[in-house]
Amino acid sequence: MKPAPFAFLRPAALEEALAALAREPGAKVLAGGQSLVPLLSMRLAAPSMLVDINALPDLGHVSVDAAGVRIGALARHAHVLASAEAAEVQPLLAMALSHVAHPTIRNRGTTVGSLVHADAAAEMPMVLRLLEGSVDVASVRGRRTVPAAELFAGPLESTLAHDEIAVEAFFPALPAGAGVAFAEIARRHGDYALVGVAAMVETEGGEVVRARLGYVSVSDVPVVVDVTDALDDPAGKALADLEPAEDIHATAAYRAHLVKVLTPRVLADAIHHARQKTAQRKKS
Repeated sequence: MKPAPFAFLRPAALEEALAALAREPGAKVLAGGQSLVPLLSMRLAAPSMLVDINALPDLGHVSVDAAGVRIGALARHAHVLASAEAAEVQPLLAMALSHVAHPTIRNRGTTVGSLVHADAAAEMPMVLRLLEGSVDVASVRGRRTVPAAELFAGPLESTLAHDEIAVEAFFPALPAGAGVAFAEIARRHGDYALVGVAAMVETEGGEVVRARLGYVSVSDVPVVVDVTDALDDPAGKALADLEPAEDIHATAAYRAHLVKVLTPRVLADAIHHARQKTAQRKKS
């Protein structure tokens, strides 16, 4: 099947792109295209115009400092994954990105594009939510910051307005005394996960003072569960907050089973990571 007809614009400046979106309510932004192009080909999306932002300057960055990692709208998954500095400041980025699709797709797909596509079966929306990051968006009205907790409105739906472009995502640095871990189960490596789980724990004196878990492919939107008060039964606490979905890939019961299996395993790995990093700091 071929896409429905659409107009095409490849602006050279952000202001030009924003003006086009403002005057064309049916327009869509094209960055990596790894999610949008298949939707066009299946006619599940039929925009009146594609605004290709790949010629815009200064949006391909991966910037790292003590506060965290800032990823521009045109930074490819592979670029972020290859950044040793980003992995050092926030290890969960590399842990999760290594599970995103296949190398060919990571070479084209953009991390920010994955976030605003808002697919609960994708790893990066959940990572942003778990880390309490944010996305900066621009429009002809100006620029604003959207916290991850306010970004995901529903299945494949973000809270961005039709005329806004996500220009940068911010992933906070791993705090001292904290640890992270990630695991997922997929039919084949690179396929969408049947269930994925990430954990972030914070420790003081070796004891866990905060523990949160994020889930991929369990609910319709990225979900984070605080299990600080349920360390003895984190899976039970998680399942009380989750509503495992059923589809052609897995039953709700099977997804619930995977939550039970992965949750304590990933939480234990994150606690070990936190204690290991604390011990390394004491030696240095």
